[in-house]
Formats: sequence, structure tokens, C-alpha cells
Amino acid sequence: MRITGVHVEVFSTPSRRAQDSAGHAHPGDEVMIKMALLRIGCDDGSEGYAFGPPELIRPHIIESFVRKVLIGRDPMDRESIWQDLAHWQRGSAGQFTDRALALVEQALWDLAGRTLKLPVHKLIGGYRDKVPAYGSTMCGDDLPGGLSTPDEYAQFAEKLVQRGYKAIKLHTWMPPISFAPNPQMDIQACAAVREAVGPDIALMLDGYHWYSRMDALTIGKALQKLNFAWFEEPMMEDSAESYAWLAANLDIPVLGPESIAGKFHSRASWVTQKSCDILRAGVAGVGGIGPCLKVAHLAESFGMDCEVHGNGAANLAVVGAISNCRWYERGLLHPFLDYEEIPAHLNSIVDPMDADGFVHLPDRPGLGEDINFAYIEANTLSRH
Repeated sequence: MRITGVHVEVFSTPSRRAQDSAGHAHPGDEVMIKMALLRIGCDDGSEGYAFGPPELIRPHIIESFVRKVLIGRDPMDRESIWQDLAHWQRGSAGQFTDRALALVEQALWDLAGRTLKLPVHKLIGGYRDKVPAYGSTMCGDDLPGGLSTPDEYAQFAEKLVQRGYKAIKLHTWMPPISFAPNPQMDIQACAAVREAVGPDIALMLDGYHWYSRMDALTIGKALQKLNFAWFEEPMMEDSAESYAWLAANLDIPVLGPESIAGKFHSRASWVTQKSCDILRAGVAGVGGIGPCLKVAHLAESFGMDCEVHGNGAANLAVVGAISNCRWYERGLLHPFLDYEEIPAHLNSIVDPMDADGFVHLPDRPGLGEDINFAYIEANTLSRH
């Protein structure tokens, strides 16, 4: 089996998610957006697929880096291919990103699963068939009835518990909201949610890196009193030393890093510097499923949990394959949006949740995405 083709289809699909000037997602009017489907094909007719933003896998990226490495290779040699692609990143002047690398690697895993007729989570570990999910909210907003006040966070949290969630993670207000960042508003929202859902629901806060050490300490001490399960990314992650200081001064677990570069190498530094109590990695952020597994097993060797960042098929596959991850992140959620709504380019969502708050791992071969190829074909805007 040899790789003979790497192709990208850019298509239009409806979305009700808008971004503010700082890049945070919020509900909006329905608009048509662009999405890309990466296809990796072999001489025996087998294919693997991965979805991503078109800007990550522009024609220049595919031609200059991906095809040069992949064409003629055995698609099962994922580690060898990944290492070669990672070496190409050094000379790409930042154009070939970890997120682009992750898409290529995901498609290779999808191809392997489809070829072997096994779900990827079985190929990479097969630890469990279901996982409890936490509802991960969107950032706060100024939309009446949305997430504009602590009380609205509390009301939404009650609905999430009624839906079956046993855990909720808050993303509170960020710029460009006029009063953000504001530690006291964050604390008020967290307190309102705790009062609304009671003591038995696990709660977390993603502080989203806007705070100083002292503001982060203030918020963290308040979260301890509210019995939150973890405190995530309250400061810029470039300073591992600041996180080591925060972790040493709080009893609540500090979780990270989420957004820094460096793949598994930077996560190893955070462990050795005691900058976190729970390690963090997501498939897109560290360059693929394989690197995400390396981070999880690194954490495991130090007796630490590794919580996987973000939703989607690839992250769900990793969660299904490791023992030291408690939750699957399901989101981003908002009172004005229906997470269960099936995207036009799919026939079903990959992470349906039952009434008890469990997401069941897909049993379809590959990454488990139920792709609506007919829709994509009918709405394709370009190919390369």
C-alpha cells in the first residue's frame, strides 16, 4: 500500500458561530463559512479524511511540504512520516503549523482505521467505550438571555445539569467585553453556578490567560472555597515559572499548558518545573494524535492526569485510549445554540451524549466521523 494522492476540497457550510474582534466564539446569525476536507488516498483505493480550516492547508502548504513527504510512502508508517513533516516545519517560516501537521496525521490515522475496519481509539489503546463529558461554555457576552451576567451563567448551568452533564467548565468574560477582564465578575459567576448546581457537580474555570499573578491567586483561592475541580490558563503560558508559583500557592489543581507551542517537549518542561498539577494537551495543539498520546503517557509516568483539550473526533479517540483522563470536553456551549444539531457536512455528530452524561466512543472505522460526501461534493468551492 502506497500513498498516491493528497487533495483538499474547500466547501461552504452553514454556521451560527461568530467571532468577536479578539477571536472568541459567540452565537450569531446563520452565515455560510468555508471548511476544508483533507483526503489522503492510496494505490489500493483506500482513503483517510480530516476536516480543518482552509487557511491551514492552503495549496502552497500541500504542495511544498505535505506531498513532498507523503507521496510514495506506506501510510502505516505514521511516526516516520510525522517526524519527517516535523523536520520540514523548521524551514517553513511558520507556514506549516502544528495544527496543519495534526490534520495530516489525523487523516493517516483515519485511513488506517478505515483500512483495518477498526475505530482509531481501539488502534491506539482501547481503554474505554464511554466517557463522562463536561459542558464547556462559550465566553461571556453582552447578549440578554445569553451569558451576560452571573445569574445567566447559573440558569444555563441548571439546564446543562438537566441535560445530563455531571461537570461544567466556565469560560467567563474576555475583552472586547467592556468590563473584562474582571476577577470579581469571574468569581461571582463561579459562585452563582456553584449555588445553582449544588455540591455534586464538578466545576472548572478557564481563566483564558488575561490575569496577573496576584489576580490569578485571588481567583484561585475563591475557587478553592467553591470546591472547583481545576483552574485553567489564568495567565499567559509563556512563563512556566509563573505557573509554578501559582501551583505552589494554591490547593486547587492548576491545569496546563493549553496553547503554548513545543508539542510534547514543552509539556515535559511543565512537568519537571512543577508548573501544573494536571497536564493539558489537544490533538491540534501538539501536532497530532500520536504526540497527544506521548503527552498523556508522559503525565501517566509522573502519576498525573492529562485532560484533553477540545471536542471532536480526534480528541475523543485519544480520550478513549488513555486511562489518566477523567473527562471529555463537549462544547463550546451557549443558551442560543444547539450542540446536538448535525452540521450539514455530516450525517450525525461524532459525540452524542446519553441522559447520564456519557459520550460513547464511535464504533465506525477510522475516526468515526459520519461524513456527508454528497453535501460536500454539491458545495465544493475549490480543489487543490
